[in-house]
Amino acid sequence: MSDIDVIEILKECDALLEGHFLLSSGRHSNRYCQCARLLQYPDKAEKVLSVVKDKIKDLDFDLVVGPAMGGIIVAYEVGRQTGKPAIFTERENGVMTLRRGFEIKKGQKVLIAEDVVTTGKSSLETAEVLKYLGAEVIGICCIVNRSTAEVALPVYGAVNLHIKSFDKEECPLCRENIPYVKPGSRAIK
Repeated sequence: MSDIDVIEILKECDALLEGHFLLSSGRHSNRYCQCARLLQYPDKAEKVLSVVKDKIKDLDFDLVVGPAMGGIIVAYEVGRQTGKPAIFTERENGVMTLRRGFEIKKGQKVLIAEDVVTTGKSSLETAEVLKYLGAEVIGICCIVNRSTAEVALPVYGAVNLHIKSFDKEECPLCRENIPYVKPGSRAIK
């Protein structure tokens, strides 16, 4: 499946949105990936994440971990397709943590799974928790890699999208007085 095929599936599911968006980073953008709209269709999610499975087929890992919320279903599906267990981290009092009886064994090789990687903030918070618990984090897999800066780990996306973002002061959509929406789940600091 090509990048064009993945993009077409995202568009079919209304997961690739056009408009004026306030991102969790505080930046503004004219496009947004709402992968939850893809993940509501297991057959389409399976197809898109099979692209990821092909990209990670030579990686040696023991466990897939997804940061809540966006990474939970992605981790599950990547785990299902690769035959690896899948768990998740979540925020407790604003801090990423491992709960619910999930355990990390010292030296366990872990692949982090996300829906969208932009800055890698949630993934890197998850990596810190996992490393503290003794894991070796080998990379991040995701549906959409839209990072423009170096993320501290290798990123394996089903598709790489280069979506422009702007500081509020430089945003052309703000200059046109187009109202924005804040679609993400993380609070803006």
